[in-house]
Amino acid sequence: MKAAVIRFPGSNCDQDCVLALREFGVETDFVWHKDESLAGYDLIALPGGFSYGDYLRCGAIARFSPVMKAVREQAARGTLVIGICNGFQILCEAGLLPGALIRNRDLHFRCEHLHVRVEDVANPFLHEAQTGGLLRIPIAHGEGSYTADAATLAELNQTGRVLLRYADAAGAAIDAANPNGSAENIAGICNAARNVFGLMPHPERACDPRLGSTDGRVIFESILSTLGVRKAA
Repeated sequence: MKAAVIRFPGSNCDQDCVLALREFGVETDFVWHKDESLAGYDLIALPGGFSYGDYLRCGAIARFSPVMKAVREQAARGTLVIGICNGFQILCEAGLLPGALIRNRDLHFRCEHLHVRVEDVANPFLHEAQTGGLLRIPIAHGEGSYTADAATLAELNQTGRVLLRYADAAGAAIDAANPNGSAENIAGICNAARNVFGLMPHPERACDPRLGSTDGRVIFESILSTLGVRKAA
């Protein structure tokens, strides 16, 4: 298995992603945003940070980077793509995921551990988890409020493409557990083909007990399991 972590000007969680993947034994490369090919990679990760300083809108400039054409091409071929925080914003701006991420409702940057509830496991990113299970994973964002029109939200729900929701410690997806005003407490979604996953929480920062949680490991374990099965096939 081989993974690519895309580096944009302003990325600051790229090293976190590389470290997490390498600790799982994954051969992982940094790929600069001006590169035009992602051939040979089994996983593409768009990390968190502030690509292009978040000018215009978060991810609005990064979507035009040369590497994004390659991301689109590989996603269309079925390659797994995960966008974390700013990576989620970029995927939405690039049209690889529906909806948009806007300013947190309190207009404050939120940096804290919280719970997300696993909504669906019939996908390559969470099949090692349990539906309804809770993951304690940190967030760090100022523009994490997911929004979409009513038709898009209905389709996401009907097709099982809402993968994570913010929830309290008892598993209730209530408004008090919503850190940013995200529609329907949505914390992560996937595309129709289920190979592109965007989420605001940072699983790469929840893989070591010294960081306060290891709940993010299930996402990477699911990816590795998926790709191991594919390779074997």
